[in-house]
Amino acid sequence: MGNSALYISWAVTVGIGATAVMDAWLMLLNKAGIRTLDFAMVGRWAGHLLRGTLVHAGIGKSSPVRGERALGWALHYLTGIVFAIVLLAFTGAGWLAQPTLLPALATGVITVLVPFCVIQPCMGAGFAAANTPAPMKARALSLTNHAVFGMGLFLSALGIACVA
Repeated sequence: MGNSALYISWAVTVGIGATAVMDAWLMLLNKAGIRTLDFAMVGRWAGHLLRGTLVHAGIGKSSPVRGERALGWALHYLTGIVFAIVLLAFTGAGWLAQPTLLPALATGVITVLVPFCVIQPCMGAGFAAANTPAPMKARALSLTNHAVFGMGLFLSALGIACVA
């Protein structure tokens, strides 16, 4: 396998691993009674986007899209992979050989800008969840979730460093 192909496979592995860590965290939150994002709504938004509708007053009130749950989960993991590629673009392949926490955690925290500035407004929650019943709680939850994703980036890279 060439260096580029290996680099891409590592990025995909780190992205999937980090997203899985975040998902484990979200499952714990759900078990604790803390409601988290239903990825079917992300799929619904994406399905409507493909039909030309970017912004919704409330995505839950928009008509369902065939396969929205699978589409939402696929986009969730694809996004995790893209964020891992961005991290590796900034840190280089050397980071994978000796991963450090700060770049991974910083990447995770910075990625919260995507839901704050794009996903939440387009789904009807407003900029940084401003239109939700408890905006500060929603913001804190999003930030925590993305910090956990950052920790997942680090842990996944550590796993690669141990076997590479």
